[in-house]
Amino acid sequence: MNDSSWGAPQGAGYWGTSEIGAAPAGPAHDAHGAQQTRPMPIVPDTPDAGRDDADDHDGRDGDATHISGPLFRDEVPQVPAPAPQAPAPATPPAPQKKRAGRDLRAAIGVGVGLGAVVIASLFVVKAVFVGVIAVAVVVGLWELTSRLAERKSIKAPLVPLAVGGAAMVVAGYEWGADGAWIAMALTSLAVLVWRMTEKPEGYLRDVTAGVFAAFYVPFLATFVALMLAADDGPWRVLTFLILTVVSDTGAYAVGWRFGKHKLAPRISPGKTREGLFGAIAFAMVGGALCMQFLIDDGSWWQGLLLGLAVAASATLGDLGESMIKRDLGIKDMGTLLPGHGGIMDRLDSLLPTAPVAWLLLVLFVGSG
Repeated sequence: MNDSSWGAPQGAGYWGTSEIGAAPAGPAHDAHGAQQTRPMPIVPDTPDAGRDDADDHDGRDGDATHISGPLFRDEVPQVPAPAPQAPAPATPPAPQKKRAGRDLRAAIGVGVGLGAVVIASLFVVKAVFVGVIAVAVVVGLWELTSRLAERKSIKAPLVPLAVGGAAMVVAGYEWGADGAWIAMALTSLAVLVWRMTEKPEGYLRDVTAGVFAAFYVPFLATFVALMLAADDGPWRVLTFLILTVVSDTGAYAVGWRFGKHKLAPRISPGKTREGLFGAIAFAMVGGALCMQFLIDDGSWWQGLLLGLAVAASATLGDLGESMIKRDLGIKDMGTLLPGHGGIMDRLDSLLPTAPVAWLLLVLFVGSG
């Protein structure tokens, strides 16, 4: 008996063997009952090999020609039970790599460039460095007053602040502390008078912010000019700059690597106690070396005290500006220096450290 008597003829609505696979098994009856029997339906055991994986995404059939039900209405399709799958092994989460939080390449590049400008102007002609201080003061005042106007609608008058701030630095260099105090008083008076040209609403708020800005930026910067006025002024200023930078670097490096305990989370969440210890250690070592080798008549133990004081004042200055920026709702005072922010973001630790370094150097080795 040939196989054609048991299968469906081609074109009768059945799938050919090329679609379904192997031919069905032989008949369950003998040849006498062949005419009373009907062919067994062929139900594939597994989905077609060529079916696209995307067809299973929403549970629908991939194309219209795929058989999705029984061949006869009175038959129930045999659906194979899905094979149990072994649970996928749990993959531990990849460890998070600590990030530095800023563009180190840009920060280092800008820092090196600023350092070159400072060193070149500091040891060539003192007057040139006084100009550098004055320019930094004016830019810092512009950033501060701009942010106050943008975020708090406080209009501290920039023109008298910029002119008086630059004059304050020059007066401190030429006539010492007395000249700085006189310039500070005149600048404050100019702020009060300048603001009178506008409407009285907000006058007290604006002039208070103006006097604060005059003290915070140019008056504190005047102490750098006071250090410069000494005979060994460039070395004193260099010591002050080195210790402040070393303190910031120590706090940043140690805090980034080992920091776990927050120093002042409500003011600056990124600062840690470990970072503070790093700032103190770096600054004390740097202070001992600078006082021993850069300052005439200085000694290493004086450098230890100077480094400790610089680390404390630099940290407080950084926290102080962080408090201002939190009140204003900003991250940086400006965008002038890539990787650093603005000028004020670099002056934050330098400004309050300047009077501390000036005073201790005068006590240790005299005014020069």
